[in-house]
Amino acid sequence: MYKQIIRPLLFNFDPESVHHFTFKTLKILNHLPFVSSIIKHSFKVEDPRLEKEVFGLRFKNPIGLAAGFDKDGKLYEELNDLGFGFIEIGTLTPLPQPGNPKKRLFRLKKDKAIINRMGFNNEGVEKAVERLKHNKNVLIGGNIGKNKATPNENAVDDYIKCFDALFPWVDYFVVNVSSPNTPNLRELQDKKPLMQLLETLQDRNLKMAKEVKAKPILLKIAPDLTDSQLLDIIDIVETTGISGIIATNTTISREGLTDSNKSETGGMSGAPLTKRANEVVKFLVAKRKSYFPIIGVGGIHTVEDAIERLESGADLIQLYTGFIYEGPALIKNINKELLKRKAG
Repeated sequence: MYKQIIRPLLFNFDPESVHHFTFKTLKILNHLPFVSSIIKHSFKVEDPRLEKEVFGLRFKNPIGLAAGFDKDGKLYEELNDLGFGFIEIGTLTPLPQPGNPKKRLFRLKKDKAIINRMGFNNEGVEKAVERLKHNKNVLIGGNIGKNKATPNENAVDDYIKCFDALFPWVDYFVVNVSSPNTPNLRELQDKKPLMQLLETLQDRNLKMAKEVKAKPILLKIAPDLTDSQLLDIIDIVETTGISGIIATNTTISREGLTDSNKSETGGMSGAPLTKRANEVVKFLVAKRKSYFPIIGVGGIHTVEDAIERLESGADLIQLYTGFIYEGPALIKNINKELLKRKAG
């Protein structure tokens, strides 16, 4: 029903307006009697064989929602009902910020892709914390970044503020230095500033762990990194002792696109990213000297895409654009195929 009726209807309207409309609608529907139960029954696949332990956390299934969809933690309970094994909120910054001027979100229907230049629009980390205090049992990742007005030389301070505020309320952290939509942010992926940032956060993590358990810290990287830069990333992960990598963020490449919106600036996600995101996962697996977990994200639109990413070495996967184009049935179908393979 989603692909035949709901998606064609929604795709007639501005994508950012549709996003807000969908959030409000899901909130309202889930407050109606029995609706939440019907949604869970329709999409959730629960089976102990789907469970997976990664960086010390127990995931009910390996399919998560990538950051950027529920930036402010407004809908994590409702999204969890659709069958995700975990929800990543953010990117969050210390102070609220409106993001880049609209229009800033574009569908590329011919390519099954999206270009966004949102610019870390969010209500600030403290607002998200207030919502997370009501979380009952959803496994939450906190994706953190810096405010646009914060110069790179002070970026560490912004990440620390977000880290400290979210520490009691999220299950793992993601350090986002790879969005193309905040000016100069990707410069923080260079070896020296990235090492400093991750060492600072990991040191803080271990100090806080004297009272409570340390939280896994992951680094989200761009698909546009060269092999040499990816080798630097592996060295940084292994040197700092952070828990793993999320591969990958959106791309600035426009290779192979045919839709008229392809000239829009911003990060591109969706089906055209499938090949490159998978290549990055394979490279990391082949070149790492010691094991660290990898969450694979980017261009997962089909069950086959998901299986390929997992077989390439990803421990978990995340959906974003594939979820928008294919609907919640994609989560269910991936989980059912995983169970089928375990039974076989």
